[in-house]
This record gives sequence, C-alpha cells and structure tokens, in this order.
Amino acid sequence: MSRPEEQVVLAEHPLPETPRGEGDEEARVARRERLRLLSRSKTFLAGALVFGVFVFCAIFGEAVVPYDPLGSPTDILNKLEAPSSSHYFGTDQLGRDVFSRVVVGARDILVVALAATLLGTVLGAAIGLVTGYFRGLVDDVLMRIVDAFLAIPLVILATVALVALGPSKVTLVVVIGIVFAPIIARTVRAAVLSERELEYVQAARLRNEHAPYIMFAEILPNVTAPIVVEFTVRLGYAIFAIATLTFLGFGVQPPSPDWGLQIKENYVILNGGYWWPTLFPALAIAALVISINLITDGISRVFER
Repeated sequence: MSRPEEQVVLAEHPLPETPRGEGDEEARVARRERLRLLSRSKTFLAGALVFGVFVFCAIFGEAVVPYDPLGSPTDILNKLEAPSSSHYFGTDQLGRDVFSRVVVGARDILVVALAATLLGTVLGAAIGLVTGYFRGLVDDVLMRIVDAFLAIPLVILATVALVALGPSKVTLVVVIGIVFAPIIARTVRAAVLSERELEYVQAARLRNEHAPYIMFAEILPNVTAPIVVEFTVRLGYAIFAIATLTFLGFGVQPPSPDWGLQIKENYVILNGGYWWPTLFPALAIAALVISINLITDGISRVFER
C-alpha cells in the first residue's frame, strides 16, 4: 500500500495518463517502422533468404530429394562415388546420396536448435527479470548460481549432463537450454536494471501494481530488443553446440542424416581423398550459422536506431 505522504502527493499532482488507444497506436507505429527498416536491410534480407532455404529443406526436404536419405541395402554398390550429375554431392561410405542427406538433415538440427534456444531464452528472461527487478538477496543468490554455470565451458557442461542422462534429442534440448539460460539472464538483468528506475515503473508502483504485473506487463515489453538479439545469437551457438556434441557421440544418433553425425561418420576417410561426404555437411553448418549471424546483425542495427 502507498504511504500517506505518497497519497497526498498523488492527490495534489496526479500522474499524467496516456490514453490506451494512443499508446497502442505508438507501439504499432514503432513496429511498422522496424519492419520497414528490416525490409531495407540487405544484411538481414540475405540472411533471411539463406535461412528460409534451410527451413524449406527441413519442412519439405523428403518430398524433393532424389534419393532416400537413409539409404537402402543396394546403395552399397555405389559407395564413395564422386559428385556427378546423378549424385550432386557424391555418395558416402554406405552408398547413400550426400545431397539428399544434407537437405533432409536440416530438420533435426533446426528443430533441436530452435527448441533449445527458445527454452534457454524463456528461462533466462524470467531469471533476468526477477533478479533485475527485486535486487537484494534474490539477486545475490540467483546471480551466484548463474556465475557458477558461466564458469564452466558450455561443451564440457553439456557433455557431462548428456553422459549422465543419455543422448537423445529431448535431453539435448533441455541441456543446451539450461546452459544458455544464465548467459541470457545476465543480458536481460542488465536491461531491467536500467528500466526499473524509470518513471513508468515508479508510476506502476505508486498505483500499487503487483510485482509480476510490473515485470511482465510493464518492463518486459521494453526489454524485448536485447531478448530478440540474444535469441538469434544463441541460435547460432546452439547449432555449433549440437553439431559438436553429435560429433562427439552425445547428440543425435544414427541413422539420422544430421549434419554433425555425417561429419563424424565420414571424416576418417578424408586422408583417402574422399572429401565430399564431410565437406558438404560442414558447409551446410557454416552457411546456416552465417545466415543467422546476418539476421542478428540486421536486427541489432534496427533496434539501435
């Protein structure tokens, strides 16, 4: 409840109120302006185009590829064929078409990366809001836990967790999401600390609004920019993390055409001059991460204006 002196001040000098319709209109105008700037950003459009191609492959890949990405018993007769008009990216050690496997392999890595990044963003944003708003003991306890997680390298922490829990897509999503949460929490906390003392937050407190309402209805909409940027940045890291963990044997399991798994299965034959089963999945990972970085750069420039 407000103190008596606060009530006197409010009675003598009531807070100016902005009509709800006017505030909503300003928000819509701001969104339209950001979309307009994004539509003119060559960096963002280039990244979105490449990313869109991979999303198309993930959704419709099995319908457009010329061969079964999982292969068949007869494929062994065509093993390690070089790239040609019949096999655009050649074949692997089991005679499976590398092009078909690269196209369909986009599904696993995108689904797992998006799910893990979304989980990490939700958890991190919630922690950042709570620690940044309440400060004090809550902030000290939660941020010390966050610091403990940040002190351990991502791959080592994820590897230990996957060894204990067993490799699976669900486990991969949960582990990477939890690992990303502290990093995102720090960014969100810093943004909340700069917002919590502004006039609109003070006005909400004087209106006796509850803390959850102030955090999620008042502050959260004003810190969406760093959250969106963090999401896109972490998505690129998630793709690298998934590929690395899969290469180490703790990620997606055979017979999936996952890109990291393809590299793991075929890198041993590089010395024999068979470069194509390893090169094309690696290029796909690089192209996807670069497209996400371009999208991140475009979004960051728009929000900084």
